[in-house]
Amino acid sequence: MAGQSQEPLTLSPAADRHPLQAPPAQLDLPAVELEILDLWARRDVEGRSLRGERAIITDGADARQDFAFYDGPPFATGLPHYGHLLAGTIKDIVPRYWFMRGYNVERRFGWDCHGLPIESLVEDQLDVHGRLEIEALGVPKFNAACRAGVLRFTGEWERVVRRMGRWVDFENDYKTMDPTFMESVWWAFRQLWDKQLIYEGYRVQPVSPALGTPLSNFEVAQGPQEKDPKTRKEGHKRRQDPSLTVRFKLEDEDGAYLWAWTTTPWTLPSNLALAVHPEVEYVKIRVVATGELAYLEPGRLAHYQERGRVGETEELARLRGADLVGRPYEPLLPFFARYRAREDGSRWAFRVVTADYVTTDSGTGIVHQAPAFGEDDFQTGQREGLPLVQPLSLNGIFDDSVGEFAGLFAKDADKKIIERLKAEDKVVDQDTILHPYPHCYRTDQPLLYMAISTWFMTVEPLRERLVEHNTKIRWVPDHVGSGRFGNWLANARDWNLSRNRFWGTPLPIWRC
Repeated sequence: MAGQSQEPLTLSPAADRHPLQAPPAQLDLPAVELEILDLWARRDVEGRSLRGERAIITDGADARQDFAFYDGPPFATGLPHYGHLLAGTIKDIVPRYWFMRGYNVERRFGWDCHGLPIESLVEDQLDVHGRLEIEALGVPKFNAACRAGVLRFTGEWERVVRRMGRWVDFENDYKTMDPTFMESVWWAFRQLWDKQLIYEGYRVQPVSPALGTPLSNFEVAQGPQEKDPKTRKEGHKRRQDPSLTVRFKLEDEDGAYLWAWTTTPWTLPSNLALAVHPEVEYVKIRVVATGELAYLEPGRLAHYQERGRVGETEELARLRGADLVGRPYEPLLPFFARYRAREDGSRWAFRVVTADYVTTDSGTGIVHQAPAFGEDDFQTGQREGLPLVQPLSLNGIFDDSVGEFAGLFAKDADKKIIERLKAEDKVVDQDTILHPYPHCYRTDQPLLYMAISTWFMTVEPLRERLVEHNTKIRWVPDHVGSGRFGNWLANARDWNLSRNRFWGTPLPIWRC
């Protein structure tokens, strides 16, 4: 401070200046912390370090330069909690260490101002929910409310951060909503574009229909803390869903059907294929009472007989799943029958395909495929060149392409779809199933896995380089770099950059 002598920011051994003393029997740690904070304030230690004054390095050491530290910003829409204190301590120790080594360390605090946290708060504040209501209100008005309310807790954050003894620069903080910050994002995007690392494509993503937006895997894991026993992924909770077995009529064999099972009847209007496991054995049976011919995995037949859905049967043949591949069947519902054949007359959709993920522990061993819904279905559809049929909005509402189901919410349409299939004698069995299902961490509503058009950064061809460079980083502890993070890099997928929201950095892409 001007006109006031200051002790140098020295790193000479503390014992040379202040001989160590035994601590008192009753140590008031909060009082000691406050004394230290007061000492730093009186000597302006933090301010001097942030203004570039270097610590006096140990005799014989080389002069140091700048040390770069990037502080991942918190959301300013909520109060700091214990997790922030833990992360903040590490974020303070590392740059403080390098400062004490004589480096100049810039420690600008930042605020993440975009995304679902503030949008959800503003939706509640304005009593609007979902894309349609926001657009009716007006996007400029909605965004103005986001801007006005996003920094409501910055004062509380600064008080807590300073009380915990962390040295950060609040005066020169950055905000992700600042034009200068967004321009830096645009600059980085342009570099990727020039390197041909940006493309538009489809990917199945977990969508929160109540919010009208896809969620990241991190956000999904923030949901109910129950794991899926198969995938071990978090964010699930148990819910009761329909369990429906449906008959699909083969086109190349009179009176013959493929029986397939699903727990998502709302996806049946979008069915384009049936999947079998190529190495699994299937059986062709004749139902004695009706004469119906049906194909399914033989071990599953007893399940339907025990439930009284199938009486006496006669086994006619056994065959591998590979022998069923390519067989055509009639569309279960007529809405997308136009995709039956290509312009050259070759079969396009509504045929049997293979999939290694087909199991025989439930259902019939034959899996209904709707390529726009579910990662497995999407990948199978891409491999088989199937069309992508997407009759749902991001709010989970059916459009006009599905006839009488238009305007219904996906899960609400289950009942109507089942009623129609029953009326057309296409239901073999109907039951319910209690199973873990992912739910939105903000609305507690079930998520829908949908293929969405989005913009990606190409990552997969860069995996080897990423893994190679990762080996040059010193990780503490080292097993994080070679294990968890290294494994993630080795399996990194192309990065979905875009979000179907209103309050965020707009992508600098124009269609001409």
